[in-house]
Amino acid sequence: MHAWLCENPVGVEALNWKEMPTPAPQSGQVLIRIEAASLNFPDLLIVQNKYQMKPDLPFVPGSEYAGVIEAVGEGVTHLKVGQSVACLSGTGGFGTHTLAPAKLCMPLPPGFPAVDAAAFIMIYATSHHALIDRAALKAGETVLVLGAAGGVGTAAIQIAKAAGARVIAAASTDEKCALCKSLGADETINYTTQNMREALKTITQGKGPDVIYDPVGGDFAEPAFRSIAWRGRYLVVGFAAGPIPALPFNLALLKGASIVGVFWGDFSRREPQANAAMMAELAQWYAQGKVKPVIDRTMPMSELKAAYAHMGSRGVMGKLVMVN
Repeated sequence: MHAWLCENPVGVEALNWKEMPTPAPQSGQVLIRIEAASLNFPDLLIVQNKYQMKPDLPFVPGSEYAGVIEAVGEGVTHLKVGQSVACLSGTGGFGTHTLAPAKLCMPLPPGFPAVDAAAFIMIYATSHHALIDRAALKAGETVLVLGAAGGVGTAAIQIAKAAGARVIAAASTDEKCALCKSLGADETINYTTQNMREALKTITQGKGPDVIYDPVGGDFAEPAFRSIAWRGRYLVVGFAAGPIPALPFNLALLKGASIVGVFWGDFSRREPQANAAMMAELAQWYAQGKVKPVIDRTMPMSELKAAYAHMGSRGVMGKLVMVN
């Protein structure tokens, strides 16, 4: 097998494509021949030693991938050789093969292509957990999605619309706003050229959004929170902009609003049955055409460093997927 090996987490430039022995699965593991692996923001942080999870060195980055099972370890009874699966295990995806915990593998129904499957779990699980579970989103409510043209943003638009909500998508270019419209967003805000607070006031007739989905953080967090509706829920999803904002607590008091943390990874670990039910619903929504990952482009696995550079340019709309 071959894989991109991180032996020193100082950045993408230190990754090396290396040949290694193909491992045999141990108890509770499966060996997956990787067909596709998506590039996510944590995949950049982890090779810079900036992610909350710090794997032992050396490691193969690539948190999310899809492929075909080639071998199963002892005790694995619900999966079999030849079965197509998707997995989000945190590492291991940027190669030709990987060992994965069987309990983290999502069996793929017929007609679920590997490219879509490799771009599915992280963004849809995060967005469903955020909007449906943590925010208890109701039909007819208004959702503001920040960073709406990114991976989790595009998933949030689709899930909010599937739940019957009105969606305002905020993004940094007119092209990204047009993409959001094509996914079902009712209104868009280009926060590079528009004043977000004024735009939200106009769009919501002064009421403000009931739910704010924020995977970005940074400078837009406070103006967005100042615009929230009475009893609004502000979803803290991530900090793609870099800086972690500090919101004045008096704003929550004045609006009767909630600041709600979203940590799908720990939810899946602490509440596995609820997570499994959610993933089954999402797979059904995919089959029904309610959700479908937006694929910015596919690139050969050998071009991983170029893919990282493209992601760093902030030009990605939806997900980047590496293919073998």
